Amino acid sequence: MNLSLYLLTVLIWGTTWIAIKLQMGEVAVAASIAYRFALASLVLFAMLWFSGRLQPLDRRGQGICLVQGLCLFCLNFLCFYTASQWIPSGLIAVIFSTATLWNAINARLFFKQRIAANVLLGGALGLVGLGLLFWPELAGHQASRESLLGIGLALLGTLFFSAGNMLSSLQQKAGLKPLTTNAWGMLYGALMLVGICLVSGTPFAFEWNARYVGSLLYLAIPGSVIGFTAYLTLVGRMGPERAAYCTVLFPVVALNISVFLEGYQWTAPALLGLGLVMLGNVLVFRKPKPVLTEARV
Repeated sequence: MNLSLYLLTVLIWGTTWIAIKLQMGEVAVAASIAYRFALASLVLFAMLWFSGRLQPLDRRGQGICLVQGLCLFCLNFLCFYTASQWIPSGLIAVIFSTATLWNAINARLFFKQRIAANVLLGGALGLVGLGLLFWPELAGHQASRESLLGIGLALLGTLFFSAGNMLSSLQQKAGLKPLTTNAWGMLYGALMLVGICLVSGTPFAFEWNARYVGSLLYLAIPGSVIGFTAYLTLVGRMGPERAAYCTVLFPVVALNISVFLEGYQWTAPALLGLGLVMLGNVLVFRKPKPVLTEARV
């Protein structure tokens, strides 16, 4: 079950970049994100209502969903989309993959979970591997005030993402399923994005064409309803630090797709980076050996 959820998350979120690129056009970024999560929330609520699986939430549960929506379905996306204007996508991918380390640290701080050495080592290898994968893009980027701001926003978006992971883990420990908490969280996130658009004067435009509508449907249903549910279920089943290694594998899937769609060519450093990412994956999911104690007589 864990392997299926893991592969599903990696494959879906490793391909959403195509749909995100197709979203770029006349519609403002904040409005597009609001449409995405409003539609995803509507689909989740309808599915849960008709199947009788919508769990009741008390005031505490609603409050956590509100903050989760702010972190996971609002602010982190605004940070990443804004950062992409000033820094390369490869650098964003490397910064986002630090979620593995942030989740391990936050799980230690908030849930007193022991940080496994293999998770930290695997996460570090994954970061080095991603650095090699995107080295040409990173090396050709010139540092500037805007790039430093972009790096700061990407890091802030990663921290928001990690905070959302912790909140989902907290909800699951209380017996609430990700389907229900995601439905409410996405609704709150969409409402907050609408509020941001209204305050900032962002117009609610819409493109009624196959490109925009098709990409919106893909981001809302596979990308959000399925992707976030699968990932946050992994957070509850495997722990935030192991589940977050998905963020290291997303760019690997994206680069392999780019070979066919954009003519990406593998180089020796990139292949070495891929090997390090895979080795990091093995380390993150390696089960610790049981400690044998000597029997006393």
